Amino acid sequence: MDSENEMRMLFVIDTKNYDRNGTTVSRPSARGIIIKDGKAAMIHSLKYDYYKFPGGGIEKTEDKKTALIREVQEETGLTVIPETIKAYGMVHRIQKGDYEDVFIQDNYYYLCDVKDEITAQKLDDYEKDERFTLEYVTPQQIIDTNRRCVSQEADQIMIAREIRMLEILQEEGYF
Repeated sequence: MDSENEMRMLFVIDTKNYDRNGTTVSRPSARGIIIKDGKAAMIHSLKYDYYKFPGGGIEKTEDKKTALIREVQEETGLTVIPETIKAYGMVHRIQKGDYEDVFIQDNYYYLCDVKDEITAQKLDDYEKDERFTLEYVTPQQIIDTNRRCVSQEADQIMIAREIRMLEILQEEGYF
């Protein structure tokens, strides 16, 4: 169930603003969908005021589920219960990169449960700068906040991706 071939494609984000023959960087990621009492566990960037699902890059030495568990713990302090992890779907993103001609990111989303206790976050420098904070938020609050975020410094494509993910989750009855 974890293979790329078996994870359903939810949608594609293709900005078409890149040189197909140029340098390419691929950075796959694993992201957790954690729902409790009708709210999603989200990372709130206090600096730019947007929400994102917890998760991040898959290291070369990791499988997707190992990356999911590590990234959720680092960003939120929550501990994923491994046996609850279920593949949800994938979002393919392709655009001009900051330093490369083509940036490709396959975002693998997983439904999962977490333990009740919360440990300390282990944030990267940019995450500390953005003041990443764990919050349980209703889908509508997330969507409304993300639609208001117009900061040039914030990743608008990622913000739009998270809005669409929440809309799909709502359409499929998860909230």
